[in-house]
Amino acid sequence: MQNFTIRDIENLTGIKAHTLRIWEQRYNLFTPKRKESLHRIYDNEDLKQLLHISFLYNSGWKVSRIATLTQPEITDLVRQASVGNDNYKVFITQLIEAAIDFDEYAFVKVFDEIIARTGFETCIVEVCYPFLIKVGHLWSTNNVIPAQEHFSSYIIQNRIILETDKVSTQNKKPEIVLFCPQGEFHELPLLFINYLLRKNNWSTIYLGKNVKLDELDPIIQLPGINNIYLHVLTNFTGFEIDDYLETVCRKYPDKRIIASGESVQKSQRSFTNLSLLNTDRQIYDFINRKAI
Repeated sequence: MQNFTIRDIENLTGIKAHTLRIWEQRYNLFTPKRKESLHRIYDNEDLKQLLHISFLYNSGWKVSRIATLTQPEITDLVRQASVGNDNYKVFITQLIEAAIDFDEYAFVKVFDEIIARTGFETCIVEVCYPFLIKVGHLWSTNNVIPAQEHFSSYIIQNRIILETDKVSTQNKKPEIVLFCPQGEFHELPLLFINYLLRKNNWSTIYLGKNVKLDELDPIIQLPGINNIYLHVLTNFTGFEIDDYLETVCRKYPDKRIIASGESVQKSQRSFTNLSLLNTDRQIYDFINRKAI
């Protein structure tokens, strides 16, 4: 059982701490425990209840109406919610619940249901990414231990790999190599990009996370490899992103270097063989061979 602050709850539910305090006092919706300092503290079950309340509230329910419901009634309403383009939040809520409890069976069951009802790509873009962003608020405050990050990412990554293996490249020679630089361990976005490339008839070589630049040398020499794709989320080496990109561009001057990810958006310089993909739209356009 873990403990969460009211700020953690605010980050996960989207409901301001001030509003949570008012609901507690006016409607008696929940009764958080208190530290010796009298600061509110919430446990796993409190978090689940507040996630459900938040979902109903954001779906148009008045809090005064929610307050008249029992906890099982609230849970049933969330479970029965129809899923459309505007309320994938119900699935995000269910994934958070499963991740907090390390409930692999529940996580996979929800994950499979999402794919069945929305399709694989929509599942990743509309549910899994927002889910990981929300849980990231807890990682940053150390209230969710790294094991929960690995637990969630492992399941999602395995499904992306499974779906990628289903895509045939028709025995084409490799034309693009994908990697995360040394020190970058967040490879889930790159895995999904690799899936999309293969689905769009690119022939790829996927190297994964934490790859030293020199490790590309024997692969770059293969005939047909004209593109190098790297994805960077974090400050992975201590180098400025422009310095790293310049190193790659100068090391492989006859290759097209394509870079995406949050850190890439900080780049200020331009290089003749470098293309920066700063938005999802630009990434999709590149995959569809529309841009660059």
